[in-house]
Amino acid sequence: MNMLKLLFGSLMNPTPYKGKIVNELTSIEELDVFLDSTTDTPALVFKHSTTCPISSRASERLNSYLETAGDSAPNISLIKVIESRPVSNAIAERLHVTHQSPQLILINNGKEAWNASHHNITAENILAALESL
Repeated sequence: MNMLKLLFGSLMNPTPYKGKIVNELTSIEELDVFLDSTTDTPALVFKHSTTCPISSRASERLNSYLETAGDSAPNISLIKVIESRPVSNAIAERLHVTHQSPQLILINNGKEAWNASHHNITAENILAALESL
């Protein structure tokens, strides 16, 4: 694998999310780099099903949060659960979190600090989780 791709993952092909650049995790190597990055700074990962209307609505609510949070929002990565199934399975296994889709996971020091799924992915719940760190 190209070392640049390994180090920077999807930074080369970021996904825009309401003013915030979201990195899509498509490989286990990218997942490893992402989890390591949470030692210094908490981050969010959004597990999204591109074929599910509930996931689309959760994505819209996440967008609303990012729009209001602006620069204060933590880094966020995206895992498309169908297209990147091995990555989706790996994060659930490594963080000991039951797989859900859609699912938003707050990671701090390489561990799950909070997670929500489906209709519980809201700006209010995200803010409360971040404040509890």
